[in-house]
Amino acid sequence: MFSTLACINRSCYFWIAMIVTCLCMESIALYYQYALDYGPCVLCVQIRAWVLGLLVVSVFGLLVRKNKLTLMIANLITLFFAAGMLERSYTTLGIERGFIEGSCTLNSGFPSWLALDKWLPSVFEPWEACGYTPELLFGVTMAEGLILLAAGWAIIMLLMLISSVKK
Repeated sequence: MFSTLACINRSCYFWIAMIVTCLCMESIALYYQYALDYGPCVLCVQIRAWVLGLLVVSVFGLLVRKNKLTLMIANLITLFFAAGMLERSYTTLGIERGFIEGSCTLNSGFPSWLALDKWLPSVFEPWEACGYTPELLFGVTMAEGLILLAAGWAIIMLLMLISSVKK
């Protein structure tokens, strides 16, 4: 199993699929924001930042996939970003469902050295308070979809990391 995963991990198609998935996620978020008028909250904007990180690391992974050490580094960083996205998604779902007590301000929380909300406010500026995410399909909310996707991504990247170490 791990040899098959290692082969997939070195494939350009795997990393291109990651890039396309990230671009689709950002596009869907912007569609909901601008076409359907669902403004992002602080947590949503932070999830977008994690997805942007995944996109950048996926491009890196595509470029370095043939070298074992750099591939392991790409897998580790991708796992880190997937875990960060999972944590923010869990918090979003928790606030939406009420099992996490909390509220959000309109301060994005980005550090001054990574002021994404100032550099690209059309994508990373929060518009609304947390507590509600729109429905995507079949009664699944955006928070539920994000947590499923992030958990799946984290599991896949953990397996890819293990396969790159074992091979």
